[in-house]
Amino acid sequence: MTRWQPLPATLPREARHLVEQLRLLKGRTGLSLAGLARRTAYSKSSWQRYLSGDRLPPRGAAQMLCRLAGGDQARLLALWELAEQAWPQGASEPAAETVPRLSGTAGPAEPAKPSTGQRRWRIAALAASALAVLLAAGLLWALPRRAGGPAAARPRAVLSPAARSTRSSRNPCP
Repeated sequence: MTRWQPLPATLPREARHLVEQLRLLKGRTGLSLAGLARRTAYSKSSWQRYLSGDRLPPRGAAQMLCRLAGGDQARLLALWELAEQAWPQGASEPAAETVPRLSGTAGPAEPAKPSTGQRRWRIAALAASALAVLLAAGLLWALPRRAGGPAAARPRAVLSPAARSTRSSRNPCP
């Protein structure tokens, strides 16, 4: 059994209650922090911060731990919502890349909404990609025209006057 450090005195009562419940659930799983990290989408250091009261765990982390321990998810999520409202501002941690479903069955994880910074990065990357494609298309379109157009790109066959006269006698025009 893990010996936990006392929770910070500045932690609100609702947050303290949530962390205590998470500690009980973690103890019920019998997993170490490393084992918990292997079974969830959250790292060992993240679990350390959540269970020490340094950070509000994301809702998905609380759900995963509750599912692993076989606890009452509705009760834990109610505690989590109360703790979220009371938690000191700036102390919450961003969510992991996936947020699990609420059902007790193991199913595919739903992607989490990207943060504002991730959205800006994606928009900038998309704009830069579109600009690169437009520049490449413009260059490909303009290069053959610069050399004199499509007709200038093909070499013309030069026929001698004798070849021209034999050619015209073989294929008379109607």
